[in-house]
Amino acid sequence: MPDRNPLDEAVVERLDEHDLRYTSGRRLLVRGLRSATGPVTLPELLDLEPDLPQSSAYRNLALLEEAGIVRRLVHDASDHARFELAEPLTGHHHHLICESCGVMVDIVLDDDIEHALDRSLESMAASEGFSLRHHNIDLFGTCADCRA
Repeated sequence: MPDRNPLDEAVVERLDEHDLRYTSGRRLLVRGLRSATGPVTLPELLDLEPDLPQSSAYRNLALLEEAGIVRRLVHDASDHARFELAEPLTGHHHHLICESCGVMVDIVLDDDIEHALDRSLESMAASEGFSLRHHNIDLFGTCADCRA
């Protein structure tokens, strides 16, 4: 087995918790998602990893999602679900989503802004008697390519 990086180690741990192995197909999925610049569709993932067998990709993505390794994103702006590595493996971020073409771009807020947002959301949730665990923010608009 090739040397593993910290992401691979975390993936193996999560797979072990679900009695799953880190097969070559799952390794290719993780490698493709790691190399992507944002959430990708399966066709885009297949372009990133040409050796990835399409026949098992959907099944493996579903298993990786169940194990908390992959996050599946579905929005009205796109005909395809998009996939990314789950935040515990990559870090907290949000998305810009084009309502014309469905492209998604990862964005990371400045720490001060993220902390202020956390405090505001926690306060709002608490006022409703709600215990907040986390948040996701998707911003919708039109990308530069579609505006051109």
